[in-house]
Amino acid sequence: MSEPEIMNAENDLRIDGFSAVLDDYEREGRLRHLPPHRAGQGLIDLTGNDYLGLAARQEEFREEYARRFGEASMTSSASRLLATDQKIYADYEGLLEGLYGRPALLFNSGYHANMGITRALALPGTVFLSDKLIHASAIDGLRMKGTECDRWRHNDPGHLRKLLEKYAGKAERMVVIAESVYSMDGDLAPLEELAALREEFPNMLLYIDEAHGFGVFGKYGLGLAEERGLLGKIDILMATLGKAGASAGAFAVTSRRMKDYLVNAARPLIFSTALPPANVAWSHLMTEKITGMEKERRHLRELASRLRAGLRDAGGGSEISGSQIVPFITGDARKATRLAAKLEAEGILASAIRRPTVPPGGERLRLSLNALLSEIDIDNITEKLKE
Repeated sequence: MSEPEIMNAENDLRIDGFSAVLDDYEREGRLRHLPPHRAGQGLIDLTGNDYLGLAARQEEFREEYARRFGEASMTSSASRLLATDQKIYADYEGLLEGLYGRPALLFNSGYHANMGITRALALPGTVFLSDKLIHASAIDGLRMKGTECDRWRHNDPGHLRKLLEKYAGKAERMVVIAESVYSMDGDLAPLEELAALREEFPNMLLYIDEAHGFGVFGKYGLGLAEERGLLGKIDILMATLGKAGASAGAFAVTSRRMKDYLVNAARPLIFSTALPPANVAWSHLMTEKITGMEKERRHLRELASRLRAGLRDAGGGSEISGSQIVPFITGDARKATRLAAKLEAEGILASAIRRPTVPPGGERLRLSLNALLSEIDIDNITEKLKE
């Protein structure tokens, strides 16, 4: 067999336009790179979303997993609608239904879920009213369908009310989309006010993304909606399993009829190979562990409060965060990347966040805490930032 011809496109005219974009990114200090392997190097890691520390502790659970789920297949080999082995999926959805009190539907990722659900909801006569800071996955779903969409000022239920009044007599249904915990500022949605508006406007559907709330809030870790006693007031609740869940995938909790509709209309579910049963089994085990981790949730809240207080003294703190995500604002992309590099040299990993993830002037370090950190770690982080 002859050696394969190797394509060298570094100077190919076909990619000139793309290279120019990369050059612009580099000049602006926002060129991204896949990071090197740094696990096991004794670093304090503030870059991930392993909020409860379950992913870091996974070796503790392997024996139980092997005993209970050791026969689970490593591949589904088909979409969920075609897979012959449905038991593990059904068992996990049954666990979620028992916890949330309503049917649940698995998706391959939070991106698949948000994009697929928003697109599926876009029937004629529907208007979407989204918080300005909803995740890109939901935005992409709305753009793909070309739906009618209006945005309300971030966490401003008064502005949302005005939009609801504007569209109430025109639209057959109004879908309000918000996140419970926002991933960049760590601030919390005004869920009580949103639920009250849902009661006031009978053609309003409330869709809440609990990606960063699942595992962290609530007595059983079901999210901010559980903590606020509002699970029954949300029409569609989506949560991801790759953050506090220490696994991969996502799920939506909704009514029986809406679940049936999404099975028939959510294209990422219909046309993607389903998650491996072994992965779903691991999610099942991790979710069981999450329900009993109130001690870790309390510790995480205390750590976040301590860090916020320390950052205020360091001059870059934000009063917005109410969660395990704490931003340190730099206001400049190059400052953020330089500061991240200096912290790494001191043994602390922190993500430099630049536009378009945040607007110009919102550049920052995103400090993502987990329950395995100690108060000493938090004080160390604060002191390094002060320096």
